[in-house]
Amino acid sequence: MLTPCERERYERQIMLSGFGEEGQRKLKQAKVFIAGCGGLGSPVAIYLAAAGVGRIRIVDSDKVELSNLNRQILHWESDIGRNKADSASEKLKKLNADIQIEAIDERIDEASAPQLVADFDLIVDAMDNMPTRYLLNKTAIDRNVPLFHGAVYGFEGRAMTIIPARTSCLWCLYHGDIPPSEKFPVIGVAPAVIGCIQATEVIKYIVGTGELLTDRLLIYDGLSLQFTEVEVHKNPNCKHCGPSVSGTKDD
Repeated sequence: MLTPCERERYERQIMLSGFGEEGQRKLKQAKVFIAGCGGLGSPVAIYLAAAGVGRIRIVDSDKVELSNLNRQILHWESDIGRNKADSASEKLKKLNADIQIEAIDERIDEASAPQLVADFDLIVDAMDNMPTRYLLNKTAIDRNVPLFHGAVYGFEGRAMTIIPARTSCLWCLYHGDIPPSEKFPVIGVAPAVIGCIQATEVIKYIVGTGELLTDRLLIYDGLSLQFTEVEVHKNPNCKHCGPSVSGTKDD
């Protein structure tokens, strides 16, 4: 049930067609795992917390650096040197004290991933490297929970939603390619745009409204201010989601 305070707080979104109090209750009961609280993770976490997602777990093993502050809006100058997870958790708890925020300062790898995402309904990919993205992709498929992918470079970004056993996945999209690990340019508004798209997809999925960004990659070009879509086909021989992979099946 929603409290009178919650009804007032979320009044404007409860008014939405297809949302209502039932949609808000679904958000209250949801458990979302966010991998990373940097440029993408910051807007994702802020807007999911503001929307009333009941439990959010943020995992990041990095510390705040001065060079983060052009885009990682959960972290401030006074946070330099702190664990990003702790810095993010502090701000989110002040934004919405009625929800549960968990901050974990830990590296996401093959050993830790299954335990870190256990009991969570959705996984948000807010990472900055392909090996961890593929690991999240495989973990989501193995656990049969949706994955919300986002990535940025310069003024550009992209997003896609993966529903295990139903849609194409990250391996279908990128074919296992891993670009060289390097520092890349990014303007802060790019992850702001893509992070908000990811948060929108999460909210839509939880509430059960709208059309999800499945089997299509949304590409954002901030310089021309254009959005384009690329159709993504499910690979029947995919290493992660193909029918021969244990625990998955084709529709």
